[in-house]
Amino acid sequence: MRAPTALIAEDEVVLREELRGHLADLWPELKIVALAGSGIETLHLLERHAPDVVFLDIQMPHLNGLEVARQVEGRSHVVFVTAFDAHAVAAFEQGAVDYVLKPYDVARLAVAVRRVKQRLGTVSQALDGLLRELASAAQPREHLHWINASLGNDVRLITVDDVLYFQADTKYTRVVTEDGEALIRRSLRELQEQLDPDHFWTIHRSTIVNANAIAGITRDFRGRVTVRLKSRPEKLPVSEAHEHLFRQM
Repeated sequence: MRAPTALIAEDEVVLREELRGHLADLWPELKIVALAGSGIETLHLLERHAPDVVFLDIQMPHLNGLEVARQVEGRSHVVFVTAFDAHAVAAFEQGAVDYVLKPYDVARLAVAVRRVKQRLGTVSQALDGLLRELASAAQPREHLHWINASLGNDVRLITVDDVLYFQADTKYTRVVTEDGEALIRRSLRELQEQLDPDHFWTIHRSTIVNANAIAGITRDFRGRVTVRLKSRPEKLPVSEAHEHLFRQM
């Protein structure tokens, strides 16, 4: 018999690798055929690999896990990966698919693995009812609209739509706009959780860029990607882990 196959869809690189490591320990015969960092990439990889199981993060940029799941239905078994609260978890308990909470609990992941193994070879379960429950349980987050930034002895109010990119700078974060830059004390990690992921993309561990400010990308002879901006001359490096954001360019 062929080895069962799986796709892991999780936008956080560290969590993605952590999940892959846990699965290697709990289900050694499982073959991870692909890793995805966004909803759109997940759909492309589903078409290419047709995995038996998808470990699907609900909160992903560009196309969230619930939207992806609507297109997965009937093709692969789904294990949702989520940081949702108890109300949403109650919806999972009523459904036929399984879930894993973040941060990962290995014992709970072992339960999910056991249940998926039992379902292999059967038709994957209908998701319509569960997705409706989850959509109602997932309250929309209020994204960051403006920030206070230090500019010498002054404090400047900057709307996030005017920000071209954020960049980590020792103990501070640089906030770069078309006409200058300022400093804030918020970490990139904190900003990533508060910014709208459809408009602000993490392209490097030290950089978040406003997608609307991107003029295009450049690849050097080694295949390394940099982002060109519409209104500033500097180019921003893209780490390999985030190059998938630009594969359609």
